[in-house]
Amino acid sequence: MSEDPRRAPGADLQAWTDRLAAALHVDASLVDVADVLDVAGEAAHQVARPAAPLSLFVAGIAVGLRGADEQTVADVLAQVRAAAAAWGADDTGVTAP
Repeated sequence: MSEDPRRAPGADLQAWTDRLAAALHVDASLVDVADVLDVAGEAAHQVARPAAPLSLFVAGIAVGLRGADEQTVADVLAQVRAAAAAWGADDTGVTAP
């Protein structure tokens, strides 16, 4: 049995994502579950565990403000990754868009 919580019994994250996206009128094809979880993991490990949901919430706002398309989602997630990697290397770890 896998120890990965994403693989826990009953944790069908793709089904959850599809259902949540439909309820929020979001194109579910814009959500790469594995990529989002990887970015969250990077924020959690590079910054602090609570940074994961906060980072992705801010990323979601950024995507919404910039226009939700595949390239925008990819760009925003890349910025979150870069900010998490740079955390502690400079004053903020965040670069301007």
